Amino acid sequence: MGSRPILRCRHVLVLVVLVVATAVTPGALSDRGGTASSAAAPVFDPAPARASLERLLSSRARQFTLIPVERPESGDYFAVSGGAGRIQVRGTSPATLLAGAGRYLERVAGVDIGWPGDSLGRLPAVLPAVPGTLTRSANVPHRYALNDTDEGYSGAYRDFETYRRDIDLMALHGVNEVFVPTGAEYPYYRALQEFGYGAEELRSWIPAPGHQAWWLLQNMSGFAGPVSEQLIEARAALGARIARQLRSLGMAPVLPGYFGTVPPGFAERNPGAVTVPQGKWVGFDRPDWLDPTGPVFDRLAAAYYRVQRERFGDGDMFKMDLLHEGGTAGGVDVAAAAGAVQRALDTARPGATWVMLGWQKNPTAAFLSGVDRDRVLIVDGLSDRYDGLDRETEWGGTPYAFGSIANFGGHTSLGANTGAWGGRFHSWRSAPGSALRGIAYLPEATGGNPAGFDLFTELAWEPGPVDQRAWFADYAARRYGGADPHAAAAWEELRRGPYGMAPGTWSEPQDSLFTARPSLTATGSARWSPAFSRYDATTVERALAELLRVAPALRTTDAYRHDLVDVARQALTNRGRVLLPGIRAAYDAKDLERFRTLVREWNSHTELLGRLVGSDRRFLLGPWLESARSWGADPAERDRLEYDARSILTTWGGRGPSEAGLRDYANREWDGLVRDLYAPRWAAYFASLDTALATGRAPVAVDWFAKDDAWARDHRSYPTAPTGDFLALAEEVRTVLAKAPEA
Repeated sequence: MGSRPILRCRHVLVLVVLVVATAVTPGALSDRGGTASSAAAPVFDPAPARASLERLLSSRARQFTLIPVERPESGDYFAVSGGAGRIQVRGTSPATLLAGAGRYLERVAGVDIGWPGDSLGRLPAVLPAVPGTLTRSANVPHRYALNDTDEGYSGAYRDFETYRRDIDLMALHGVNEVFVPTGAEYPYYRALQEFGYGAEELRSWIPAPGHQAWWLLQNMSGFAGPVSEQLIEARAALGARIARQLRSLGMAPVLPGYFGTVPPGFAERNPGAVTVPQGKWVGFDRPDWLDPTGPVFDRLAAAYYRVQRERFGDGDMFKMDLLHEGGTAGGVDVAAAAGAVQRALDTARPGATWVMLGWQKNPTAAFLSGVDRDRVLIVDGLSDRYDGLDRETEWGGTPYAFGSIANFGGHTSLGANTGAWGGRFHSWRSAPGSALRGIAYLPEATGGNPAGFDLFTELAWEPGPVDQRAWFADYAARRYGGADPHAAAAWEELRRGPYGMAPGTWSEPQDSLFTARPSLTATGSARWSPAFSRYDATTVERALAELLRVAPALRTTDAYRHDLVDVARQALTNRGRVLLPGIRAAYDAKDLERFRTLVREWNSHTELLGRLVGSDRRFLLGPWLESARSWGADPAERDRLEYDARSILTTWGGRGPSEAGLRDYANREWDGLVRDLYAPRWAAYFASLDTALATGRAPVAVDWFAKDDAWARDHRSYPTAPTGDFLALAEEVRTVLAKAPEA
């Protein structure tokens, strides 16, 4: 693959063009400039795709003609052709038209619109002609995106314009199914008032938005609340707009389904109901589970789906997972319960697809034995994590999507198991009798791994495995809007390093030690992240050196700015894994001079890290907190929502859940967090060790949770605009690392 279309077989292309031509109905010629026949209506309205292009490309969108075509039995496809300034895109849905335009921008115009970062400033005034015809057909019907956790870790307080841009980017990369949890509390809130609960009682049971994902997964309830009536209404309105936007592009909004989560005391208020206590989840009390085989479940499910449809509209895909991460069935027959949940869904939405997460041991064979598997889609979260997987046998031929969870909690760690993607996906898909029907892009937070997003979503549109060396070279050229040997060399280093991690145990890279709770034996920040570096760290340092040599004309792009800061950040972060063992060795040897030298280096690195991440808006804490406060109707609510937004990044919950393992799960190297939380706590810790070495007394114990919780409950503001020269700061990182002594 390259930055231009690969025209392999002339006779095959002619056949594709003929198929496209016959698929266009009379009158479906264009969204502009064509004369529609009065005898036939367009296959679909391309206007929403046109609006997306105008948002993305401004006036250059006028150079595209969008032509709707019927979707054949073989599935979605697009075809792009045309001369300079007259680009024609044919596609089988508005979103597929955008996927065709996206492929043109990457492979012909040679620019990138990433998530995040773009090189659109390098587009010529007149868009270049297409050599021949650029065609692609989707090799799977399901191109699914977003983890259950995405809203919590990507930002539960975003506005519609932000969500809409995310949708545009997903469509541009061929996604056609998107999980929509925004406003999911609304059907619970309204339906449960018909079953003996008061509004105020329910508002105390529903968590604040940043933590609602885990309530929907039946892991916890009530944290950072109570939520207000106006907040529930506002989120429902936003969720409905998101769902409408997806439908307008021909994309499926995947809504949360109902599987039995109820507040305390449900059985006492509803005769005949049987509830099963679910115990604990990482220190949180889990909500009770209403037995789906009992007499009350059907009525509550019907009320839930009725309210959901009234507010969010129709849908034919619903996401839900029973007994997630350790829930208990009690005396309930799991197969019968699964069948009852599916029947309730089918009664409310005949023919709907039940989307399940393939995670840990879920779904089990017993669970799947109770459902109609033809109307299930398992989005596998572990496809690239372990070796030796056999999803066909394990799930008994149930349709599934090849998925990847390339980060936990939204860590700012660079990399992914990309080497497992192409070959494994295509071998699974092409196996005799394969049940693989899709891809599932499932990072726990989006918007931080543009190369991974681009490459992973491309799996669904390529006929065979991708040559990754060539792919990353082409990506480097379009990412910054022009070929450059140093950009290519940088991305080759990144391909070999953080993007070349081998599967077997982990799907995400190691996180940062700078963000860890202070300890001389720290091996990571989050409890469930790798405790060692999964790649050769020198690849990132070499990538940084090459990026700093990229031609000045390409340094003006937004993508370059993001990537340079991100790679410099990662290079500096990796140094922490060299320094900390050296500091420990000096402390254990009671070598005060050596200890102080290495601590000075550590502290100077965290200080530089704070300045570096402050130079790019994607690494700022201020907008995260400002958006949370903007949703509050009064000062008290604004403070509650800010605590919700701060705690999810730090303590996560109260002392019990935090100390049980959730603290720093969503650590990230952002300005504000680095300068005001991570660096000061390490500085204080090392100061206490210094005193201990100097005096011979044991270090004073520190209640780290109390300190972190105090920060989470604070209300000081942080910058919402970047400061500093990102180029000079990245160069400073390179210089510091080049001069760094051995630890």
